[in-house]
Amino acid sequence: MENGIFFLSFPIYGGQAMKYTDLALESANLLKAQLDSTDGSLPGVSVDEDRYSEDVLVTRIAVETELASVQMQKPRGTYITIEAKHLLEGNPDVADQVIQAIATELSRLVPFHYYLKVLIAGIGNEKITPDSLGPHTVSKVRVTRHLFLAYNCDGDPEQANVAAINPGVMAQTGVETAEILRRLVDFLKPDALIAVDSLAARDVNRMNTTVQMTDTGISPGAGMKNHRAKLTKETVGCPVIAIGVPTVIHCQALLNDETAPDLIVTATNIDQVIHDFSSVIASAIDRALHPGLF
Repeated sequence: MENGIFFLSFPIYGGQAMKYTDLALESANLLKAQLDSTDGSLPGVSVDEDRYSEDVLVTRIAVETELASVQMQKPRGTYITIEAKHLLEGNPDVADQVIQAIATELSRLVPFHYYLKVLIAGIGNEKITPDSLGPHTVSKVRVTRHLFLAYNCDGDPEQANVAAINPGVMAQTGVETAEILRRLVDFLKPDALIAVDSLAARDVNRMNTTVQMTDTGISPGAGMKNHRAKLTKETVGCPVIAIGVPTVIHCQALLNDETAPDLIVTATNIDQVIHDFSSVIASAIDRALHPGLF
């Protein structure tokens, strides 16, 4: 253990530098460096920033062309990065700013309406702390579907019809997460699936300081080369909004050495990280989906 991080001995398999990150912002920066973009622009990629406060910066990246998608190794779509470096310092004002930023951006991806139905899925393994962001977040969100059933309501002006599930991982269930969610989507017929998952970063400064949202879905384990079936509109049957926080970094990315051991690194305070970020994300989801209550 050194400098507040420790190593986990999970096997990781090869890949180029850009594949060590789930963050579109990092992929864009790497591509700029590779292309030697003198003006900071990328063909087929648009970027804009919005500072919510001194402590919260939002960057929106739109991957608009197939060439840009191939170059960035990210599907076409919108990627929203919310940087909050001081979130873990325990300042409630900063936490509320981050919650509001996430809620506002999520509301643009999943606009509230009277008949809104949403399924929330916690992706990951609750027994492995760096991978448990999704399950912990789902345990804190406001679930309402049972209320709609109890009162035989087809909609509400203040809150969405929300169901939630922690589907586990294939090593626990023997079933692809995408298959479980596809069957559940077929049954519930939600307007959107919100999938919350832990991510991998390439820059250690992005670990535990960044939230990424995207309307492109998610490829569980992609940043760590442990590819599972993708969660997208095509695979599960409804639009998929992914929300994640980078909680790990690949040893080879950290050391900038392709010959380094196939290990991943996480923070020594990872329990607190998961607790705080899961609470923030759950609160933001509640604000976005139940605007009349929060």
